[in-house]
Amino acid sequence: MESQVGHYACLDEDGFVALNTAFLNDGAYVHVVDGYPESLVVRLTYLTTNGVTAKVTHPRTLVVAGRNTDVTVVECYTGPQETSYLTNAVTEISVGEGANVGHYRLLLEGNKAFHVGVSRVSQKKDSSFNSASFALGTALARNDMEVLLDDSGAYCELNGLYLTADNQHIDNLISIDHAQPNCTSRLNYKGILDGKSKAVFGGEVMVRRQAQKSDAEQTDKNLVLSKLAEVDSKPSLLIYADDVKCSHGATAGHIDEDTLFYLRSRGLDLGAASRMLIHAFASEIIDTVKLEPLKDYLDTLFTAAIPDKSLTFGSAK
Repeated sequence: MESQVGHYACLDEDGFVALNTAFLNDGAYVHVVDGYPESLVVRLTYLTTNGVTAKVTHPRTLVVAGRNTDVTVVECYTGPQETSYLTNAVTEISVGEGANVGHYRLLLEGNKAFHVGVSRVSQKKDSSFNSASFALGTALARNDMEVLLDDSGAYCELNGLYLTADNQHIDNLISIDHAQPNCTSRLNYKGILDGKSKAVFGGEVMVRRQAQKSDAEQTDKNLVLSKLAEVDSKPSLLIYADDVKCSHGATAGHIDEDTLFYLRSRGLDLGAASRMLIHAFASEIIDTVKLEPLKDYLDTLFTAAIPDKSLTFGSAK
């Protein structure tokens, strides 16, 4: 295990990684040996408890999936609502040849919490990595994920959904490195912003010179429910190969007036119609979850968090 810790998230690349390593005293190690025949589900909950003074925790998660294995890891970060604290989390995942890894990250911390999450993933030949990140709560959150497609035939799919309100701020910084040929990546993030909240999306897909036949898609879509909310989106492609299929795009807008009018013509009041459309927007990401109990749980959480207010035509309040 000691040889693996810090192999993917290096000390000199990020100050928060160095801080996490220096104070490492809590975390989880998941190792699935080569050829293990059963599909595994591992649930990890990192809980910050109430305290008199502000506190800092540095949880570390290391997942090593051997050749031709199947494992799903659920990381859940939670804590008290009215306490200020910082969670500085680092996750390292190694996906072996032919392995299939599912990864779900739930950020459900209190409204006064601060969260910095660094994830580093390395994939080998013909491996598959499916990840989804869900964020509710926290005053300030940063999700920093990098995936290295380090051998041919690797596939990765990264999905994300967040809902912000009041003065919350969230950063999603996602990088996918196509380092070898014949690899495929899909990146799809969605945000719902209310109040005076702010979100930043920085998506980068790099296709190296030797990574011919790469296939990459990147999208970032945002639903803005308030005139005071702000989203900054910067999807980017760095392509150094000439035989590739790559696309990227970003959108931000309000609830569609025509669709809202149609629902109201069917008897729904303005508030119910707007909540239905917001739920439909979020469901695309929630539906990517392959664990049914987790999918139902997330659907309940986000449905309850949808702002209970009426939206006027042509504007967002």
